[in-house]
Amino acid sequence: MPALVSLVIPVKGGPGAKSRLVGDAAERAALASAIALDTVEAARAASAVGELVVVGGLPERLQGVRVVDDPGGGLLAAVDAGLAVLDPDLPAAVLLGDLPALQPDELSRALAAADGHDRAFVPDAEGTGTTLIVARAGVPHVARFGAASAARHRGEGYVELELPPLSGLRRDIDTREQLEAAASLVLGARTRALLSRTA
Repeated sequence: MPALVSLVIPVKGGPGAKSRLVGDAAERAALASAIALDTVEAARAASAVGELVVVGGLPERLQGVRVVDDPGGGLLAAVDAGLAVLDPDLPAAVLLGDLPALQPDELSRALAAADGHDRAFVPDAEGTGTTLIVARAGVPHVARFGAASAARHRGEGYVELELPPLSGLRRDIDTREQLEAAASLVLGARTRALLSRTA
């Protein structure tokens, strides 16, 4: 049976969060918080996840989640801060915090599939970005989140895990169009409730 995977989720909050979504700063911040909480709760419920570390702030305390401060300096610095506190003798993964349609079982299946590789990743629905990277115990991550990250992760030896485009694990939310596309899936309770109030 594969070892449980330690998971880092970087979360960006505040008025600058999700600046490409519609609405004023307060509305975008509320939506970003709802999406982050739904993502973290789905990850926490995944049977393949062991220690769960959130880098940044959460508007609610969630049991079983360790929160560490965001050091500043952007997404990659936040990822490094989370990875630094994990047990190096366990496999480690990084999951983006903006996956409101994520289902616990699909995350567990992806982590199990990654067990056969030193490094693996899941591309976003467009195929150019990355939503998840995984490395087996003792193999350091070489995170390349950002523009064209899927190609950059392949270049670092990450093996692409094949998931259907409609998988919630591939549906990160940066734009209103992506949010509308993800709305056809089963969204987390907080995101769904917030969208129903603003519809």
